[in-house]
Amino acid sequence: MEPKKITAPYLAEMKRKGVPIAALTAYDATLAAVEDKAGLDVILVGDSSGMVITGLPDTISITLDEIVFLTKNVSRGVKRALLVADLPFGVAQVSTEACIEGCIRLMKEGRAEAVKVEGAGHTLEAISRMTEMGMPVMGHLGLTPQSVHVFGGYALRGAEEKEAQRIREDALKLQDAGVFAIVLEKIPVELAKVVSESLTIPTIGIGSGSHCDGQILVSYDMLGLGPKFRFVRRYLEGSKLIGESVRQYIDDIRNRDFPNDDESYFA
Repeated sequence: MEPKKITAPYLAEMKRKGVPIAALTAYDATLAAVEDKAGLDVILVGDSSGMVITGLPDTISITLDEIVFLTKNVSRGVKRALLVADLPFGVAQVSTEACIEGCIRLMKEGRAEAVKVEGAGHTLEAISRMTEMGMPVMGHLGLTPQSVHVFGGYALRGAEEKEAQRIREDALKLQDAGVFAIVLEKIPVELAKVVSESLTIPTIGIGSGSHCDGQILVSYDMLGLGPKFRFVRRYLEGSKLIGESVRQYIDDIRNRDFPNDDESYFA
């Protein structure tokens, strides 16, 4: 039987049973409630909000205050799914203490039930301390968007053996540090398979093939509200349908068809 509330330990149980994990992003209470009611396992308030909500060219400029605000809103629409919030760029990079304090804010003020921290290396100490404190932490390897300027773009990561080896090693280090799951973004299918099979915790892929223990997409991409990417399957042509609806709304106003008597009030 499925639980009334998804938790980090339950995701590990899903991996053990071979049940794929379904995850999407959300940035407001209304969409989050729809996704939650549909049965999602994980809802992520991603720093992708910097691009799809505020119109920035990347995820780097979104602030901790903004992620806290968005997470707090999303939390009001989530009852069943595990609510995870992204720690934005410029927090973990400062210090271990800043990383921990930022994640505490995401959980205390934003009401997130878990946090996601990109990369390994400099974040491992903070992640170890947070998991010891009882804070559920999700890792993120491969194409880590907060490092886009180091990478020089959004190209596939781990295609060369040296980087692939580092990703394999970092995944094990993150597991040892106590993360309950790891997002694998835009790495080769074969590498994602090897990493997933090497871990006891689940992997959640985005652009990394079908061998991960779950999948996540940006909701706006999945709903067809943004550009088309190779790794995205559109389940709705949202831009087209919403555009048609808005045009029909404009026509109805121009023709004085809206509002009609049934949509008006009379004394």
